[in-house]
Amino acid sequence: MTQPPDPAAADLAGPVLMEIDTWPWLGDLEAEAGHPLTLAEVPPEAWDRVLLPGVDTVWLMGVWERSRAGLALALGNEEARRSLRAAVPDLTEADLVGSPFCVRSYVVDERLGGPEALAVARARLADRGVRLVLDFVPNHVAPDHPWVLDHPEYLVQGTEEDLAGAPDAWLRADGLVLARGRDPHLPPWPDVVQVNAFHPGARAASAEVLASVAEQCDGVRCDMAMLLLDDVFAGTWGDRVGNPPDVGFWPELISRVREPHPDLVLLAEVYWDLEWTLLQQGFDLCYDKRLYDRLLHGGAGQVRAHLAGGDLTYQRRLVRFVENHDEARVAAVLSAEGVRAVATAVATLPGATLWHEGQVEGRRVRLPVFLATRPAEPVDEGLGAFHHRLLAAVADGLRTGAWQLLDPTGWPDNPTHQNLLAWAWHDGILPHHVVVVNHSDAAAQARVPLPWPDLRGRRWRLTDVLTDVVHRHEGDELAQPGLYVDLPPRGCHVLTVT
Repeated sequence: MTQPPDPAAADLAGPVLMEIDTWPWLGDLEAEAGHPLTLAEVPPEAWDRVLLPGVDTVWLMGVWERSRAGLALALGNEEARRSLRAAVPDLTEADLVGSPFCVRSYVVDERLGGPEALAVARARLADRGVRLVLDFVPNHVAPDHPWVLDHPEYLVQGTEEDLAGAPDAWLRADGLVLARGRDPHLPPWPDVVQVNAFHPGARAASAEVLASVAEQCDGVRCDMAMLLLDDVFAGTWGDRVGNPPDVGFWPELISRVREPHPDLVLLAEVYWDLEWTLLQQGFDLCYDKRLYDRLLHGGAGQVRAHLAGGDLTYQRRLVRFVENHDEARVAAVLSAEGVRAVATAVATLPGATLWHEGQVEGRRVRLPVFLATRPAEPVDEGLGAFHHRLLAAVADGLRTGAWQLLDPTGWPDNPTHQNLLAWAWHDGILPHHVVVVNHSDAAAQARVPLPWPDLRGRRWRLTDVLTDVVHRHEGDELAQPGLYVDLPPRGCHVLTVT
C-alpha cells in the first residue's frame, strides 16, 4: 500500500474564500428585486449563487462607512474620473459612494443596513457553515475621520512648506497639514490621511479598531499590511515619525486581539516578498502575489520554481488567486482556455484559494472601488459550468493529504514538457489525484512519472473529472517512464487514479 502522508504535510487545503464587492453586488440584487435591500434581506438564492462548491468563507469587501470628503478629493484626479467613466459610461452621482479603503468610521454603512443587518448576514452564512471576513485598513484614514479632529497626533503631520512644495503628498484638514497615505513605491493616494504607526496612542487606538472589527466577523483581511512593518514604515517616513516602539506594530496589535478572539483568522495583503515576515509576526494567511504574477505573466519554469521554493508548512498559509478587486478581471486578460488553465492551477494547489464574485461567470470589467453600481455583462455559461465542475471536484476531497510537485520529462527533439505544470495529491488511500496544466500557447507532450510505490504490477483507471474521459494504464508504465500526456495550448487534466 501507499505510505500514509507525512503528518507535517497534512491539512494543506486551506480555506476557500469568495470576495464580494458588497455595494455593486447588493445593487444587482436590488435591481432583481425591484426595491432596496440591506444585507439582512439578501435572498437565500443569492447566497446560493455566490457560494460555489467548497466555498467556506465570504469576504464582504467594503461594508464600513465611507468618506464623502475622501470621494471629493479622489474626484479631483482626472485619471480617477476617466477610470470611473470607462467602467460605467452612464455614471450618475448616486453611483459614487467613495472608496472602501477611505474609512470614515468602522460602523457598517446605514445604506447596507447597519451593524444589525451585518449580524443577520453573518448568522445566515454561519447556518451554511460559512465564515465571514471583513476589512481593516490600518495605514490610513479618511480626511474626515474623527482622529483628524480629536487626535491629530495619531497622524503624520507636516508644514506649510511641505504642502507648498508637494501638494500631491500633503493636504490641509482642520487647519493642519497632514500627509496623504502612501505606498513608498507609488504616488500618494489623494483621498486618505497617513496614520503614524509609531505613535503609542495611534497603536492603542488601532488595536481597539481591530478588536471592534473582530467582534463582527470570523476573519479580518488587513489592507496593505506590509506598510506597517517597522522597517518599511521608517524607510517611508524617516524622521517625521520618530523611532519605532520596542514591539512591532503587528505583534502588538495581534497579541491584543488574539486573547479575546483566539480563533480569529488574520489575512495579510502583502507584496515585496514579505509574506514570511508577516506570517512570523502573527498572521495566519498571506497573499501569494508572486504566484499571481507568474501565472498571468510568466512561464511554467517560473511557476515551478515558485512552488518548489517554499516548504509545505509555508505554502499552506498562502492565498492563491488570479483575480481580486485590485487586479484586472482575468477573463479580460486571458483567453477562455487560459482562464480555465490558471483556475485549475490555483484551485488544486496547497493553501487558501481566493475567488472574486463574477470571476467564474466571466465578468470582464474591472470596477473602480468607488462605485455602487456596475454594468450588466453577459454570463459565459461555458466558463461558469467549468468552474462549478472544477470546484465541486476539489470540494469532493481532491486536496487531501500529501501534495507533491511532479517533474515532467521529454525527448531530445521535443522540449515542450518544459511548459507543463504537474502535481499530485494522496492521503494514503485511493483515489489518488494528478493535475497537469499546459502553461503555454502551444501543444505540449511529456511523460509524468507518478510517485506511488503501489502502482507497479496493477492496472489503473485515470478519470479526468473535467471531461469524464477515462484512460487505462499499466502501473509499471505510470511509474516509469510515466503517464503520457498530450495537451493542447492551455489544456489541463485533473485526474482521479483508481
